[in-house]
Amino acid sequence: MPTRETGYLQYTWIEPGQPSEARALAIGNFDGVHRGHQAVLRLVAQQARERGLCSALLTFDPHPALVLGRQAPACLTTLARKADLARQAGIAQVLVRRFDYALSQWSPERFAAELLASQLSARLVVVGDNFRFGRHRAGDLGVLRALGATLGFEVVVFPPQGDDSGPYSSTRVRASLEVGDVEAAAAVLGRPHSIEGVIEAGAQRGRTLGFPTANFGGVAEMVPARGVYAVRVDVDGALRDSVMNVGVRPTVGGITPSIEAHLLDFKGDLYGKRLRAHFVSRLRDELKFASLDALKAQIARDATSAAFALGAASRPPH
Repeated sequence: MPTRETGYLQYTWIEPGQPSEARALAIGNFDGVHRGHQAVLRLVAQQARERGLCSALLTFDPHPALVLGRQAPACLTTLARKADLARQAGIAQVLVRRFDYALSQWSPERFAAELLASQLSARLVVVGDNFRFGRHRAGDLGVLRALGATLGFEVVVFPPQGDDSGPYSSTRVRASLEVGDVEAAAAVLGRPHSIEGVIEAGAQRGRTLGFPTANFGGVAEMVPARGVYAVRVDVDGALRDSVMNVGVRPTVGGITPSIEAHLLDFKGDLYGKRLRAHFVSRLRDELKFASLDALKAQIARDATSAAFALGAASRPPH
């Protein structure tokens, strides 16, 4: 199977006709790899060890909704990030099956026989209680169990996980991020939500104000609502306390959305680097100030507030 180096764990694209080792397999999109997902993956890893199997996550790309002409939800984790988080939960392999229209038309029987049993040599399949598969989502848990009994794999249904606010879900994370509640998102994820981008040259207004910023470009993961946040930015493996503005910079007449981070107590050239920022706390809304001096004074206060918030927070896992 061809693999891609990601800077995290390798993930593997599945192609027809490849020999395979016996696996314990979790199936799903697993966007965000939240606490519920992590519990599933830990179970798969444990069962794989006990049964002498390879632990694996099977996911799909692009999102099936895009292929079927519907709007896909905002992405919480790229494939590379998903693979890294799955590894942290104990999974040995992340297998990616390209989702296209032809695959969407497979019957449940073909999906189970050709992909799960033959190509991936599944011996154990772990899914959520709402799992559906095959053309028009015709396959349910009863169908999967019956097919598994014939094809040689056991099916385990993992019950929903949650807290006092409800089940853990990617939808719940997105709803929190849409209003800038990064603390609520972190409660579901089990870690701060993060985004990755390449640092691009900007207008350098921050430098003239005495607060140089790193401008994040090419971000694929969901960005929280406009506002100012206390974040930690991973620079060459070191987490740097930072303050980040998400918005349009109304004080200087900006209209284009931007993501800018000022790294506290840091000097160095970051242009061209791919960095990941972890959102720890929301400090305030984005505001328009009457002058650049007023903006400069507020940025100084934001830096102090960010340092205080980050000092009180535990450091996130990478």
